[in-house]
Amino acid sequence: MPSLNRRELLEKCIAFGAVTLAVPASLTSVAAAWDASENKRTATPACVVGPFYKREAPHASALRVPGDAGMPLSLAGGVYSTNGEILPNAKVEIWQTDHFGHYDNEGYRFRTTLAADEKGAYRIESVLPGHYPARVCQHVHYLISAPGHKPLVTQLYFGSDPVFDGDPDKNFSRDPFITSRELVRPITLKEDQKQMVAAVTFDLVVQRL
Repeated sequence: MPSLNRRELLEKCIAFGAVTLAVPASLTSVAAAWDASENKRTATPACVVGPFYKREAPHASALRVPGDAGMPLSLAGGVYSTNGEILPNAKVEIWQTDHFGHYDNEGYRFRTTLAADEKGAYRIESVLPGHYPARVCQHVHYLISAPGHKPLVTQLYFGSDPVFDGDPDKNFSRDPFITSRELVRPITLKEDQKQMVAAVTFDLVVQRL
């Protein structure tokens, strides 16, 4: 059976009486509204901002430099509205500890401010953050800002964290700051330039004002 786009499907359904328009509307606008309803996304759960946020971190997608200890981390995703729209040029602020669980509060190591590209995408190269005494789990902080949308403060966690004993579904609440299981993401181990890298995808979805 040939694939039909939304407008073609509506035309066929109306012709056979399967769909009736109760109000005056163009097929184009109805198709667009139908597509929008199917593209809706759930807002990313929020988390506390934490005490180590610093403003005006420099733009840098490569946070990892040669000689840094720890498992290399490739972290990527997109920024979207709850309607499913991509949000190009959204401001993405990211900060984390180094491998040993230390924040750089004097400078800007493992901190960045990015602008999502024309497809709403961002990417950084870093290391898996370490544990530090005040927190249970490894995590990465995010602050997302986009015109016409509410700021989002959240955190990313890793399914590989030893705290979860291999079962984040059951054990994610061991860290009282994890507000939702959705914030715990799986890692994919891959080889890049003859080294193993932990790849993680973390999309951010923000609400309109």
